[in-house]
Amino acid sequence: MPTSYQPPTRGDSASAQRTSSQSLQSNTFETSSTVADLLSGKDRVVHSVTPDDTLSDAVRILRDQKIGALVAVNLDGSLCGILSERDIVRQLAESSAPDQTLALRVSDIMTSDVRSCTPDDTLMSVLTTMTEGRFRHMPVLDQDRLCGMITIGDAIQHRLKLLEHEALQLKQLIVG
Repeated sequence: MPTSYQPPTRGDSASAQRTSSQSLQSNTFETSSTVADLLSGKDRVVHSVTPDDTLSDAVRILRDQKIGALVAVNLDGSLCGILSERDIVRQLAESSAPDQTLALRVSDIMTSDVRSCTPDDTLMSVLTTMTEGRFRHMPVLDQDRLCGMITIGDAIQHRLKLLEHEALQLKQLIVG
């Protein structure tokens, strides 16, 4: 049997340096994934509307792109709001003339006080913010420039992939 595979014996020095080809640290991910980590595996296209677009325009984009929210941007591309399906449904429910809702401007019902994150933020902090604020979409700004949009679903899917990969690596560590 090669010496590298022999178990330690009583005569071995306890202070002898041990080496291994695998360790828990080398086979597991850190749990502090960032927004940049998530964005690296995601399409960076961010669908948007202007505040002057109609809700009808916004609804068409939401339907065609199969998404749940749009960012509202000024003509210079700066973020000025966010419009979600939930905002539109709430407006329909509260309106005395629901048939006139789609003619409204995005600026009439969009959320202007937008919570955003940066690529350097941890996913855990972003998920906490989204959960506490009870919203599912968050624009990502890099030096005040829109560079992405993440959802709670994106974050959960990213974490599940990491856990699956980590489980596989742990299995390989155990099996050898």
